[in-house]
Amino acid sequence: MSGNPVTGAVDRATDSPWFERVARAGHAVSGLLHLLIAYIIVRLAFGDQGNADQSGALGIFAGNPGGRLVLWIAAVAFVGLALWRIAEAIVGPHPTESGRENDGAQDWLDRGKALSLAVVYVGFTWTAVRFAMGSGQSSGEQNAGLTARLMQSGGGKFVVVVAGLIIIGVGVYHVYKGASRNFLEDLKPPIGRTTSDSPASSRSGAASGDRAATIAGVIGYCGKGLVLIGTGILVLVAVATTDPSKASGLDGTVKSLSGLPAGQVLMILAAIGIAGYGVYCYWLTRFARM
Repeated sequence: MSGNPVTGAVDRATDSPWFERVARAGHAVSGLLHLLIAYIIVRLAFGDQGNADQSGALGIFAGNPGGRLVLWIAAVAFVGLALWRIAEAIVGPHPTESGRENDGAQDWLDRGKALSLAVVYVGFTWTAVRFAMGSGQSSGEQNAGLTARLMQSGGGKFVVVVAGLIIIGVGVYHVYKGASRNFLEDLKPPIGRTTSDSPASSRSGAASGDRAATIAGVIGYCGKGLVLIGTGILVLVAVATTDPSKASGLDGTVKSLSGLPAGQVLMILAAIGIAGYGVYCYWLTRFARM
């Protein structure tokens, strides 16, 4: 990596303590965002109004005194986390729990995941900035509007279908990661998987943290994954039925549950899943391998 000036500069930047702190703050803000979305979903389940997505969660702050300051802080934290993911895409992600860096196809897969997450956090940043400036809009309406424009041409419909399949794939990966508990590899000791070579005191001290992180991670990744799968399916349904309003993202997916048998229960379960992921983000804040 030293032979590449760009890679070397990025690698040195990730050694900066302040850069890491800002990026970790992004995990904390992401956790709060997911908890607020879960809160909105519960309200929707009992007949209240709101948008169950990042715009709805960030909009809560926009309407409160001092809320815009909070939104600017959130935007800075999201920028830090987005830049960190971009750095991972350039120099490679953190070492695995064994201490060995991934190589070959796995390395490029991890870089791709890092870049995808960077795009997500850039989106969060943009939404936070828009609300901080007083011009925030519903993410669901924006998604539906973009889908409507794309569906006006055959090429655009193809893009929407690909987007829907990608969202489904991301959802399936979330469920797999939650069910397999692979997310624990993203955490460093004392939380996270320890090897048989670890000191007994370290393994004992991590046990309770492991259990709590595992419960939050399994619920969070599986729950969020199922919601993402539903979101991707609705995107495909939007193309099949020529109804772009169905492709309104997380908010549309959650609200569509209300029309199903036991819809209220399903919405509450979705809220529990999103909240679980939000809680897990706080383990990432302190223990993420970065």
